[in-house]
Amino acid sequence: MTLVIIFFLIIYFIEKAKKGKNLFVRRIAGLDAIEEAVGRATEMGKPILYVPGIDDMNNIQTVASMIILGNVARTVAQYDTPLIVPIRLPFVLPVAEESVKQGYMAAGRPEAFQKDNIRFISDEQFAYAAGINGIMLRERPAANLFLGSFFAESLVLAETGFSTGAIQVAGTANIHQLPFFVVACDYTLIGEELFAASAYLSREPKLLGALKGSDYAKGIILAALILGAILISFNVEWFKDWFFVE
Repeated sequence: MTLVIIFFLIIYFIEKAKKGKNLFVRRIAGLDAIEEAVGRATEMGKPILYVPGIDDMNNIQTVASMIILGNVARTVAQYDTPLIVPIRLPFVLPVAEESVKQGYMAAGRPEAFQKDNIRFISDEQFAYAAGINGIMLRERPAANLFLGSFFAESLVLAETGFSTGAIQVAGTANIHQLPFFVVACDYTLIGEELFAASAYLSREPKLLGALKGSDYAKGIILAALILGAILISFNVEWFKDWFFVE
């Protein structure tokens, strides 16, 4: 029954978004920081480093990161700021290239797209991290954006970026890596904020609908849990059968 309700909520909000209805999504501080980072890089005449994580395209965090990358590319194209995107896995490379290219085209600057700035580094985890560290130390980007799926390399990357004085924005749904990003980065998108950011920036109806539908479903579940706790405290037990999983 719960799955049916969630399904209909998501479909309802997707259809609402397709009809042009304005679905409110809370502004995330990290998104404002991305625009600030682009402006700072432009003023300093330095590039922006965008790291989309270490997982393949079958990971939803990487998909969300590619959507955000396209929007970042559109912004940097307007300011003519170099954008460097190091890639770990071969299958992610063409997707990243296309995302950046589409961003430049959306900004009306297709001629400014530089394919060589989308760089395949290595498919080995720490060789990839070492390659990114080299980019940060040699080219001194003004802003580092770490958005995607990260594991043990997160602290290495964030600490190196911090030592160069770059403004840093990070985001991941891997909760075991969040403490490192929170400590070493200026702004951190925590958990589902990464997916909300991709929906907010792209305004894609399916993403917005899924986001709003899941939020409403969580609200309904939370209300049911609170009601259940109140009823149980008064020895009304019929309600608890709704929460049994067979």
